[in-house]
Amino acid sequence: MSAAVAAAAAAATMSCNSARSGSSGASRSHQLQEGLLLPSPSPPSPISLPLPLSRYESQKRRDWNTFGQYLRNHRPPLALARCSGAHVLEFLRYLDQFGKTKVHSENCPFFGHPNPPCPCPCPLKQAWGSLDALIGRLRAAFEENGGLPETNPFGARAVRLYLREVRDAQSKARGIAYEKKKRKNPTPQQQQQKLQTAGNGTYHVQQGIGNGGYVPRNVLSNEAAVLSVGDVPVFN
Repeated sequence: MSAAVAAAAAAATMSCNSARSGSSGASRSHQLQEGLLLPSPSPPSPISLPLPLSRYESQKRRDWNTFGQYLRNHRPPLALARCSGAHVLEFLRYLDQFGKTKVHSENCPFFGHPNPPCPCPCPLKQAWGSLDALIGRLRAAFEENGGLPETNPFGARAVRLYLREVRDAQSKARGIAYEKKKRKNPTPQQQQQKLQTAGNGTYHVQQGIGNGGYVPRNVLSNEAAVLSVGDVPVFN
């Protein structure tokens, strides 16, 4: 008799628990439908940060912004679509006033002297290497910003001739011989490393050499130094 009572009590308990579980599930389903309970949020996806710009790319962006500022300050203001090689030459001559390179005149006793013993009143100008590298960066930036290669003002023949004249004149005035840098054939190991680097989406750009590829023989560095003159940074 006691065994039958115990079995009946156990059956009743199980039935009660089942009813409670069903009621709880129905209540939770109703609350989800009513918006009272929200499903657990999914884990946040990792945020991919952009790779930092290389030194060359950062300098190229600054150069492009500087040239755009120069066009806006031009009188009258000049649109990029109407910019020609003549306007690029105006920009290069404008930068000469911020130069730090002593260029001796033909009447100066130190003309052709690489290391003058004392100061002279000859003007300071932009070094040829800085102008050459600047034009190389601006030429690339023009096409990266939607410009066509055939209408690129930085690749105009007048600009190339001007840079050649500046190189020859400064070479004579400063007593510095500019020679074309000889390219060495890459070794198989260097070629393999270049292919691996290209596959990883990274690249390296040589600094201080523009379209001409010339370097001064007795100058340690030919990189551009950025100065701030008003709202327009200039280079030397």
